[in-house]
Amino acid sequence: MKKILIYLCVGLAASFATTGCDDKLTEEPKSVIAPDFFKTRQGFELGLAAAYAGSRRFWGDQDFFLNTVPGTDEFTYGRDLTGAGRDMSIYGSSYATNDSRVTGVWKQAYIFINTCNGLVDNAANITDLSDAQKTSMVAEARFLRANYYFILVQLFGDITLNRNFNLVPTTSAVRNSAAEVYDFIVEDLQTAIANLPAAPKDVLPGKASAAAARHLLAKVYLTRAGSKAAQADDYKNAHTLAVGLINDRAALGLGMLQDYGQVHKEGNERSTEVLWTVQHTTNLAYNGSEAQNSSAPDNMLNHLFVPVYQNSPGLQRSMDYGRPYCRVRPTPWLLNVAFQERVNDTRYSKTFQTLWISNLANDSRVPKWTQAEINSGYAPASQLGKAKFALGDTAVYMPGYEVSAAKIAATRYKLVPPSKYTLELFPTVVKYFDTKRVDINNPSIRPVIVYRLAETYLIAAEALLMDGRAADAVQYVNAVRARAAYPTGDPLKMQVQASDLTVDFILDERTRELCGENMRWLDLVRTGKLLTRVKADNPDAAPNIVAPKHLLRPIPQAQIDGVITGEPYLQNDGWLQ
Repeated sequence: MKKILIYLCVGLAASFATTGCDDKLTEEPKSVIAPDFFKTRQGFELGLAAAYAGSRRFWGDQDFFLNTVPGTDEFTYGRDLTGAGRDMSIYGSSYATNDSRVTGVWKQAYIFINTCNGLVDNAANITDLSDAQKTSMVAEARFLRANYYFILVQLFGDITLNRNFNLVPTTSAVRNSAAEVYDFIVEDLQTAIANLPAAPKDVLPGKASAAAARHLLAKVYLTRAGSKAAQADDYKNAHTLAVGLINDRAALGLGMLQDYGQVHKEGNERSTEVLWTVQHTTNLAYNGSEAQNSSAPDNMLNHLFVPVYQNSPGLQRSMDYGRPYCRVRPTPWLLNVAFQERVNDTRYSKTFQTLWISNLANDSRVPKWTQAEINSGYAPASQLGKAKFALGDTAVYMPGYEVSAAKIAATRYKLVPPSKYTLELFPTVVKYFDTKRVDINNPSIRPVIVYRLAETYLIAAEALLMDGRAADAVQYVNAVRARAAYPTGDPLKMQVQASDLTVDFILDERTRELCGENMRWLDLVRTGKLLTRVKADNPDAAPNIVAPKHLLRPIPQAQIDGVITGEPYLQNDGWLQ
């Protein structure tokens, strides 16, 4: 039986309003897409909605999360990342070319690239849309296609570049060079910038704007500059675009928020700092699978960082504390080194939950004061045999520094210093908490912030530094760091000098600003630091990671096996063919 190498989009999740249409689309999904489908206004609008819906397969989905978050200096596996998933996170022996998480990303990207190709190829034939409408909508499709190809080229290197819509299964394929892919991405984004509305305020939530495309193109240039496809002017182009967007921020209605704690506040996903979000919806028919599969196009980020807090006395699962998927846990480096400064830098307390209040009354697991503890002076004699805490009291607290055994014994609640963190209990990333969903087991309905202006500043800084202009770069790092001091820190003490700037410093700053935002593995590969950082700062993965094998994800085995016509489809270096 022929294996289909060029995946087709077979369902349209029409949950977005599209350009030129005020009402949300409610048409039924189509089971087959033919070229003629894209040649009508209705078909084109549905196809564009499907192209947007594809973004849910990445930002919020567990497969993409496991390709970008663990296995870095920031995160390692949690208790419930098991089997092949755990091995992938530590580059272990069962992490192989048939890994479902890698295959899932590859497959989904090509599905929605093909949808975008259908839109771009057939727009000229639509008679019931104006030229201006078609131009803008094609620009949206090209923005989305650039995103999907950018994911693939970062993860896999040389890949198949499908420039046109494909309806016919094929058993032949070639790997185009990363240079060809990057050129195609750049062309798409340049077209998008020229033809999209200027700013997020000019479009509906989740829709593409020229500002988002400018940010992405700056990041593409920065990434290409660190790859084998590098061009001489990549760093210059990256900082020119990023600085230009920063300088235009007022005119575009953009700006970094005063308080870092407000950036990821629930309901604040359309702030002046946000450039582009991926939308999710309360309608589960469009949001993902009825089974709430962790690899479905749902926003699972509200689950994936959450520890097994309910195993501690006085606690039960709750909407406020989240469903504990416990896929990842922070590395010691992340908590103790990257976030070491907590007086003038407020981002640690705004990134992690370290306090749990008892939400379970009359829990028999709550310890009672013993005679020995009273004899040690930890409680008065009147407390003998009484529960140490009750509903509404502190149940678990992580101070973030070491305390003595005597202090732990004397504390009424569970006091957990860094040396006592476990696979199931550790500080929790709070950026994705969602208290508005119907049930604790449901995925999040929050939009996922993909691009925001603070990262634009860090892109500008990194590109300027790499272009030999550290003196110009430092202002952009300092802008991000000064905001981090609000409201209790001293912004002057957060300032650094040009001589402080190195690639490692900027990577550390990206951690403090962007921790857990689905990009760390890509950052480390871009800067050539994956191997050294993982070996130094991730004890679980350090013994296993090797170069060049682990600097790219393996080409999925199904793709290689499916090429039975023409030249074999080659595997990445270090992986068994």
